[in-house]
Amino acid sequence: MKKSAKVTLTVVAVVGLASCGRRHPDPCEAASFNEQACQEAVQRGGYYYNGSWFPMMYHYPYPYYYDSYRGYVGSGGVVRSDPAASYSHSGVEHGGFGTTGAGHSSGAGAGE
Repeated sequence: MKKSAKVTLTVVAVVGLASCGRRHPDPCEAASFNEQACQEAVQRGGYYYNGSWFPMMYHYPYPYYYDSYRGYVGSGGVVRSDPAASYSHSGVEHGGFGTTGAGHSSGAGAGE
């Protein structure tokens, strides 16, 4: 039993370490820059990626990240940016106690 537990823990540790390498791309990093998503991330203190919120503390205003991206591309760097849709919020709000949808009216009245 001890040997199988040790093997299980080793496998879990290896899988955990492997998943650490699969980070979500920060839209303000030069190699994964996304202009609109970076602007919003700097303003909001984080960004959505595939519907999940990732809080970030950006220490500089947006132009710093844009200039960094331009310098990266200018020196031959390759940008692998995800589509803008990857950085949008899915529209699902959590923790709204049933009132979340009240502010998101489509403008259609009852009976339309």
